[in-house]
Amino acid sequence: MQTIFLTIRIWFFTGVVFGSGWLLYSIMDSSLPGWSVFPATVIVLIVSLPAAVILFIALLFLKKSKGSIQLKKLIVLIVCILCCAAYGAFSAIVIGGTEYGNAFITGLISTAALSACSFCAILFSSKQLSSFFILNYQSSKQFNQMETNTFEDNEPLIPKSGSNRIIIKAAITGVLILVMLIPTIFIANLVQERKARQAEVASEVSNRWARAQVLTGPYIYLPYKVITIDKDKKVTEQLEHIILLPDNLNVNGQVSHELRQRSIYKVLLYRSSLQNKGDFIFKIPKEIDSSLIQWQDAKICYGLSDFKGIEEKLIIQFNGNDYELSPGLPSNDIDSTGLSASIALSGADEGKKIPFHINLKIKGSEQLHFVPLAGDSRFTLQSDWASPSFDGSDLPSVRSVSDSGFTATWSFNKANLPFGTVLKDFKYDQNSLAFGVTLIQPADGYSKTDRCIKYAILFIGLTFSLFFIIELMQKKPVHPVQYILIGLALIIFYTLLLSISEFIAFDLSYLIAAIATILLISIYAYGHFKKGKTAAIFGGVLTLLYGFTFVLIRLEDTALLIGSIGLFIILALAMYASRKINWYGEEPLAKASIDTRGQSLI
Repeated sequence: MQTIFLTIRIWFFTGVVFGSGWLLYSIMDSSLPGWSVFPATVIVLIVSLPAAVILFIALLFLKKSKGSIQLKKLIVLIVCILCCAAYGAFSAIVIGGTEYGNAFITGLISTAALSACSFCAILFSSKQLSSFFILNYQSSKQFNQMETNTFEDNEPLIPKSGSNRIIIKAAITGVLILVMLIPTIFIANLVQERKARQAEVASEVSNRWARAQVLTGPYIYLPYKVITIDKDKKVTEQLEHIILLPDNLNVNGQVSHELRQRSIYKVLLYRSSLQNKGDFIFKIPKEIDSSLIQWQDAKICYGLSDFKGIEEKLIIQFNGNDYELSPGLPSNDIDSTGLSASIALSGADEGKKIPFHINLKIKGSEQLHFVPLAGDSRFTLQSDWASPSFDGSDLPSVRSVSDSGFTATWSFNKANLPFGTVLKDFKYDQNSLAFGVTLIQPADGYSKTDRCIKYAILFIGLTFSLFFIIELMQKKPVHPVQYILIGLALIIFYTLLLSISEFIAFDLSYLIAAIATILLISIYAYGHFKKGKTAAIFGGVLTLLYGFTFVLIRLEDTALLIGSIGLFIILALAMYASRKINWYGEEPLAKASIDTRGQSLI
């Protein structure tokens, strides 16, 4: 019954700690209701029943086994962590999905959170665990004292107390590393919240300026009558239409960027000046009677996605005449929004080459795309923005990008497109045909800060390991509370970086936050170890870590390679620095043999 009560206590306190953490998270994240803490805690308690059974079996085994109380407590903690790791692996499969990166991060975060809850529950039940193991510990201690007189000559005696103390401290340090990863989740959420706020501001400014533009055209809408006679010889007329595309189209555009400040955010906008030239060659399908074509209702159309982007009235020169385009399209086969104008056509124009010319001044936000609706077409864009992203269905055939801007050219011909210049039923999604350029802002502070957070385990793990190694070498223990303070200092680095980078350049923000964190931890190390050399070691190691991480953030294609090599070197240095550490805590006892009269033979 004592084993059952102790198991229930640890199991229940684990759920309570989890519920407390859930409540804290719901307070920080307004999208999560506070009342959800109750069902979440109940679900965790129910799901963790298999782990409680495993803990019960482990307690029964440990009560009957030999060993010190500290060692048994450590085994209990390890059993709980292994159970948490199993649940973390399950959450990685269920929540993380098939993508390895998301699954790994999900599993790591789940394991860390559950391990922290179990650690707190075991800490709350420390006295009860001691009372549970005390009687068995005393008997095993007497038994160990009786056995000290019977050891063999070739076996050095290694005291267990120092070994257990180091193992327990190492286990606690490992758990604290996992626990300190939990605040990084809140920092990552804060980064996403600020990034979402930036996107919200950008969307608000874009809606007032003009959204991303997708341009289509020009093309001609030409209606005609279809006469049918049913079995009762009743004649009915139905109006159909065809779409005539240019035989040749040449677009030359100049795109200039504008950065608008809104609060603390900068929104990227653009203005463009586009010259469209080309010609139509009318080819009426043979199955259409030209006498049934409604020439008087012919319209020339031009599609665009946002009318707010039109800066000047649109005049198209067609067949020697000027026509002003006005909002509205006669059909939505190709576009749902656009402009059109009635044009003068007749059957005499069939087979002729009719030129057109139109100048557009369009503004928009970030993205400018085109739909290549022509037999042969060529699109050329020039801009003063040095960070373009060429996207859509086709990449430019020729492009040049420099610090002063970019130039890009796309070319299409009749063999590239899945349709001709005369369309009766346009069944293609224009989004699948659109191409163009997106004026992207180079990786902003939010994206870089988010990448920094991914290396949090590297900073926390290596810094804690360094403190642990130095405390063993100098025999001056560091309390777990001190580890937590050091971990919080490392985490506050990210909040400093996030907040400062909203006002100044990211590189300078990184330098300021890194220097502040390095000085804080180095001074704290000096205050504890009372040695300037030790503080200098911490400052140097942290400087190398922050410098290494900064290099990884700036790299793109080779980040994984450089990161892997760097981690290998760091691991090699850690192994070299710890080669002379006495992990057992005490020097081995001298070998001795005792004769039957009690005389020692050395």
